[in-house]
Amino acid sequence: MTKESFDGISTRAIHGTLQISPDHSPVTTPIYQSSAFVHPVGSSEEVMYTRHGNNPNQVTLGAKLAALEGAEHAIFLASGMGATALAHLAVLRPGDHLLASSWIYGGTLRLFTQEFGKLGIDVSFVAPDSQRNWRRRVRKTTRAIFVETPTDPTMRVVDLEPLATFSRERGIALIVDSTFATPVNFRPLEHGADVVIHSATKYLNGHSDIIGGFVAGSEAIVEEVRLLMQVWGQAPDPHATWLAERGLKTLAVRMERHNANGLAFATWAAQHPAVLKVHYPGLPDHQDHEIAARTLDGYGGMVGLTLAGGAAAADAALRELKLAIHAPSLGGVETLVSEPRFTSHVDMSSEERADLGMPDGYIRVSLGIEDVADIIADFEDAFAALQP
Repeated sequence: MTKESFDGISTRAIHGTLQISPDHSPVTTPIYQSSAFVHPVGSSEEVMYTRHGNNPNQVTLGAKLAALEGAEHAIFLASGMGATALAHLAVLRPGDHLLASSWIYGGTLRLFTQEFGKLGIDVSFVAPDSQRNWRRRVRKTTRAIFVETPTDPTMRVVDLEPLATFSRERGIALIVDSTFATPVNFRPLEHGADVVIHSATKYLNGHSDIIGGFVAGSEAIVEEVRLLMQVWGQAPDPHATWLAERGLKTLAVRMERHNANGLAFATWAAQHPAVLKVHYPGLPDHQDHEIAARTLDGYGGMVGLTLAGGAAAADAALRELKLAIHAPSLGGVETLVSEPRFTSHVDMSSEERADLGMPDGYIRVSLGIEDVADIIADFEDAFAALQP
């Protein structure tokens, strides 16, 4: 076998593009905790400066992320929202139109509705469950389409390939947020996307101890993101970058447990009288189960629960949980639970959230990698405290 033959997803997460290490070299990447590097006098070579994104930690992690997504290049940034913003600014200009899915994270929604207009970028939204919706809303000035799949926080799954065909026909860039899936469960570039973004804060790092994001795609687009990163101040700190690389090494084994725990928990919750509806694409009665089964390599560790008792039941249950932690993030080794009405979608009215599938009483559970029997027991006890 040659070094190119080693192409498993876990192998790529650990080694990236395999390089033969010289004798006495470190097994793990050292932390290059330096803002600047010595530059040759009189040289026109690229200046090595951490804000420029060419610190060795940044370069090493970018190469691994590109290998995971099957991309020409990838770049690590200081936050997931930074990755989202710069990925779009890399392909959009004043006067352009962005056509976005309406099933998206609240922070992304605020970026599109409150900030892009100031830059002369018009944004309109489409429910992505019908291809006709996209065709009706596209304009001559549409330069990019954005979708999130699976979606936050309702776990809807978008069929990407027909949308990719539609985008290619019109020369429109297709940008996909694949944070919930990770490259283990879904690789959007293989399904026709042009750009992939992730909040690396979540599963890629997996330990709830850094903020980060990344963009993967063609060399030209990633280079444009890097240039924007230099002036918008989204370069990550070397230590955070090192922690992200360390976390990435266990991504595949963690996702195996997240996938298993997610399915087991969702199956249990679907039978519980306190739960009105379970939102999990791995369940046969989920509205997107066929798409998920056909396109995903795993259903993930994110489960949405609509409680029968509404907001009061959610409040009471969350107060009773002991193992699961009430916190707004996701994708860590510990089980986290949150209410979108107080976090990601707090700017929406109760009616607007209900229209998107998250009525009051909706809670989002990020299954960790604890023993699933313990997670279920924790929720069983919490639900037992609810009034019938």
